[in-house]
Amino acid sequence: MDMILVLKALILGFIEGLTEFLPISSTGHLIVFGSLLDFHSTGKVFEIAIQLGAVLAVVFEYRSRFTNVILNFGRDREVNRFVVNLAIAFVPAAVMGLLFSKMIKTYLFNPVSVAMALVIGGFLILWIEKRTQSRPAKVLTVESMRPRDALMVGLAQVLALIPGTSRSGSTIMGGMLWGLERKVATEFSFFLAVPMMIAATFYDIIKHRDLFTMADAGLIGVGFVAAFVAGLVTVRALLRFVSRKNYVPFAYYRIIFGGIILLTWVMNWVNWSE
Repeated sequence: MDMILVLKALILGFIEGLTEFLPISSTGHLIVFGSLLDFHSTGKVFEIAIQLGAVLAVVFEYRSRFTNVILNFGRDREVNRFVVNLAIAFVPAAVMGLLFSKMIKTYLFNPVSVAMALVIGGFLILWIEKRTQSRPAKVLTVESMRPRDALMVGLAQVLALIPGTSRSGSTIMGGMLWGLERKVATEFSFFLAVPMMIAATFYDIIKHRDLFTMADAGLIGVGFVAAFVAGLVTVRALLRFVSRKNYVPFAYYRIIFGGIILLTWVMNWVNWSE
């Protein structure tokens, strides 16, 4: 393998792991940095596949919980409710993704669209954080979530199909706006990432299987491992962070980062490739 390509895959893997669970859009960052590094994969398969590495970091971090689900599904009422809630939240984005993913990848997978979504999302986070400060949370644990709570989170996740919006940002903010406590919304977003990203990864790999080469597999492997390591660190750090702070700093990051991209585009300082 070309060592320059390996280094680029490593960098993008770390970026994926660091941003997948933060409300700043991992897909958006991969598109922007992929453009800067001149790294482009056919059908965005690399970018989708390495997300699985970050998602497996959640499985590892919550391995005892997922083991309990596997062993007790169908026998434990609490486990059954948890699985049903995940299924309900999974469906809206899965259906919309199947219907519109090709159109979205064609027209919105570019740095300028990502930058606009980052800025708009940043202002929405500021508004939601301010709005929820004056309202006590109604749902204080993941176990106490009802199907309609899960449905609202799932509907919010549909927005994440727009690159730059952020899957975690849309589910966490949507959950908080609906009444989930901040940490509850964050943890449920982690859990929801597992079926969502596994389904998206295998769908894209199967869809583009004829385009794979051994070099692709090697680069995906490098990015996968980097995303897993960075994802594990990020999950642990984010849970500690939200137990004491809010998401306002991420909102300002989105606005500044997206604003810089738009400024360089308007001033023609950077030739952002589509």
